[in-house]
Amino acid sequence: MSAYNYLLAERDRQLDNVKELGNIYEELERTRYNLQYDHDTLMVHARLMGYGQADERFVRIVGLGNMKNNHVTAGNICITSNPDFISDKSIKIAALCTGLLVFAFLFMLEIIESKSR
Repeated sequence: MSAYNYLLAERDRQLDNVKELGNIYEELERTRYNLQYDHDTLMVHARLMGYGQADERFVRIVGLGNMKNNHVTAGNICITSNPDFISDKSIKIAALCTGLLVFAFLFMLEIIESKSR
C-alpha cells in the first residue's frame, strides 16, 4: 500500500508539473506573439537585452522565409578557425622543382629527337 500511495503522490506531482509547464508554454506563446507582431514590445525587449540606442528605431523585415542555416544569433561572439596556408618558401621550392622537371623532360625529348634523326 505504501508503494501505491507513493505512486499516487508521484502522479499528482507529475500532473502539477504538467499544468505548470502548460502555464509556462502559454506565457512563452504570448511573448512570442507579441515579439512577432507588436513593434513596441519588440523595441522594449531589444532595449532590455542591450540592443539599440535611444534614438534608434527597429524595423521588422518580413518575407525572408525560414532561415534554416542561421547558426549564429545576434550578439554571439564568432570565433573563426585559423586559416591553413602554405609558406612562400614551400611554394618557391615546389616551383623550382617543377621547373627542373619540365626542363629535364624537354631535355630528354631533345635527346630522343636528336637520336632519331
